[in-house]
Amino acid sequence: MAQTIAIVDALKRALKEHGLTYQQVAEALSLSEASVKRLFSERQFSLKRLDQICGLMGLEISDLVRRLEPEPRIDQLTPEQEKELVSDNALLLIAICALNRWTLPQILENYTLDEPTIIRCLARLDRMGLVELLPGNRIKALISHDFHWLRNGPIQAFFESQVQADFFECRFNRPGELRLFLNGMLSTRNNDVMQQKLRRLALDFRHCHQEDLALPLDQRFGMSMMLAIRPWEVAVFRQFRRPHTQKVYPGHPPAR
Repeated sequence: MAQTIAIVDALKRALKEHGLTYQQVAEALSLSEASVKRLFSERQFSLKRLDQICGLMGLEISDLVRRLEPEPRIDQLTPEQEKELVSDNALLLIAICALNRWTLPQILENYTLDEPTIIRCLARLDRMGLVELLPGNRIKALISHDFHWLRNGPIQAFFESQVQADFFECRFNRPGELRLFLNGMLSTRNNDVMQQKLRRLALDFRHCHQEDLALPLDQRFGMSMMLAIRPWEVAVFRQFRRPHTQKVYPGHPPAR
């Protein structure tokens, strides 16, 4: 019975990932929505029904069973792997799409890359262990919920050199945009307090991202959030500072 429950739960997750509702399943099986809901609540599926529902998502029953097996998930890449990503803009784009659960048709619909190029990129990502390229060119991300880019690694360097300026080339006054800039004087203690709050906010962002991965692509939008806090003074003010008055944060060298 435990295996049956696990398979049905995996089936529910797969339907959610593919954006399929009980109503759509009912229409495809020529059943009422109430009948489909009863099948799931009672977990009474014949192999034929199970195969039909899997077929709606382009899956085999064996694909569903494989979802029950624990899989290794990676938390981060090696410096060499990150360097490989940033060395090829197409590869980096496909990696970002894959990690956000885009399908091959969705990538083709939204970008000018041709199918052979995308598949070559996916094969490279598969060899890196970032994704698994499944039959039918389906894409499965292999990252953990705690996946993060290397601190001061190639991806961060790429962001700082090519993305950061573009990100801030914006007035942040349209729907979905917000920029807050605050300035004040904090103690070491309250600086630590604010850093903890920012880390919790970053964790909330990550949880929202994971939750929304199950939604259809047309209900999700690329969002970026910048969080930062540091001892800092505007350069045009700093030039007037007397050397002996340049107070710095403990453990940090004076700004130059």
